[in-house]
Amino acid sequence: MDLKQIRVRSGSMHRVATWGIAVALAATLGTLAVQARAPDAKPGGSNTATVVVSGLPLQGQEVMDRIRQGGPFRYEKDGSVFGNRERLLPGEKRGYYREYTVPTPGLSHRGARRIVCGGLRPRAPEACYYTEDHYSSFRLILQ
Repeated sequence: MDLKQIRVRSGSMHRVATWGIAVALAATLGTLAVQARAPDAKPGGSNTATVVVSGLPLQGQEVMDRIRQGGPFRYEKDGSVFGNRERLLPGEKRGYYREYTVPTPGLSHRGARRIVCGGLRPRAPEACYYTEDHYSSFRLILQ
């Protein structure tokens, strides 16, 4: 292979590598754009979906009662810190939010329904949110 052939082949590989990086970057940016959420769509904002306690499933109403009583809770993970990794709830320091399972009749596992409460006193939370889709969306519980 002479010098001219090496230069042609090297140029082709450079174009392929550049094209591959551009495609990967476009895919990444596209994914981020799809996952982005408007800041005013977070619970606690003016357009937050809400639900009254009596509008929760019966099991959710029972969990709310148990939260106010300090337990007992059905699942070991109930009352544990909720990290808010989805960033759908208002930003607070770690440890502010706690999660509780809302049992789903007919399931032998925890299911997707949760109540997440925030505040420094777990028995008297400042705000609670209900999710029936495992943290994909939340509704502020009006008490």
